[in-house]
Amino acid sequence: MVQSGVKRPLLVLLAGGLTLMIAFGTRQSYSVFLKPMTSDLGWSREAFALALGLAQLLWGVAQPFAGAMAVRYGAARVAAIGALVSGAGMVASAFASSPGMFQLTAGVIVGTFGAGVGFATILAAIAQSYPPEKRTIVMGIGTSLASFGQFVFVPLGQEFIVAYGWQTALIMIGSCAFAGVFLAGALPGAPPAPTGHQQSWSEATREALAHPGFLMVSAAYFVCGFHVAFIGAHLPAYLSDQGLDPRIGAWAIAMIGAGNIIGSTVAGLLGSRFRKRIVLGLIYFLRAVVITAFILLPTTVETAMAFAVAMGLLWLSTVPLTTGIVGQIFGMQHFAMLNGLAFMMHQVGAIIGVWLAGRLFDTTGSYAVTWWIAVALGVIAAAFCFPANDRAIVRQPAPAMR
Repeated sequence: MVQSGVKRPLLVLLAGGLTLMIAFGTRQSYSVFLKPMTSDLGWSREAFALALGLAQLLWGVAQPFAGAMAVRYGAARVAAIGALVSGAGMVASAFASSPGMFQLTAGVIVGTFGAGVGFATILAAIAQSYPPEKRTIVMGIGTSLASFGQFVFVPLGQEFIVAYGWQTALIMIGSCAFAGVFLAGALPGAPPAPTGHQQSWSEATREALAHPGFLMVSAAYFVCGFHVAFIGAHLPAYLSDQGLDPRIGAWAIAMIGAGNIIGSTVAGLLGSRFRKRIVLGLIYFLRAVVITAFILLPTTVETAMAFAVAMGLLWLSTVPLTTGIVGQIFGMQHFAMLNGLAFMMHQVGAIIGVWLAGRLFDTTGSYAVTWWIAVALGVIAAAFCFPANDRAIVRQPAPAMR
């Protein structure tokens, strides 16, 4: 197969970005189904949140394996299978008759196979299609397209719920995920076999897990996952609880996605000009500031929209920077797999964030404690990023054959 990374980089960027847009947007739309499904089916918010948390966790756990499979078999095959099965899981979740069935479909199936159309696989395919000086920028563009899906599919899901009811709406949104099967065909196939001595997957993993800089940015990624999952899943319900129209919650999530189109692109540009770890640390610190302002101010349509735009600018802007740091330190050979390993920490934070918020709400009747936890974690993440060692590992060339 002709290597698309060399022949058609723009096509890879567009196809990869659209694949992320559909996968991320359809999955994020679950947030507007929380209240109607739990009210209609008599489930607790914790039970619903546990399914989303499982999806987040398994999405992360499967990312290193999806990345490794993309290195071996090509991103095209991995993404096509991921889009097909995760879409089927989302459609099946509309027919769940119990929390356990919902957790199996929306949690286990959507989460596990969604890794095939996740950041580790798709961003690696995009990055490997461009020269080093453009990688952070194009990963920022790819990430921004992912959030455009949030802008499109979350309000669309809300309108479908109003027009057709939550079950038909969920089937319709889930069916959109199948488009990723066709887009995946434009992604790279299996790369040529490497020559000379190469690190094994296990060697690359041990090296990464012993590297302080990798561990520190991965720990900060945990915080990103906590923020994104908690806010993405619970913000519509939180705003509704405060007396705002449910459409405001949907549009708040959409505006986060719209803000991230700018935020991720700008983060990619800044990461190509300045030290990525410094820009990354500032993003986490600013998140803490924005969340603090939001919870101290009265909850109105204006403050909700202002919060959504501000958080959107900081939303997934961590992704091109963290991904760029991983590639900068370790190089491209096992980039997809190591990026997936770092993203697994992001998803550990995600399941804790989405589940803990539901648990604390069910026990206290409020999201207040979770909001303040999110503030504290933002400050801690910034403290991890600023001093992180992001210098490239200098490798000795393989000895010449005589």
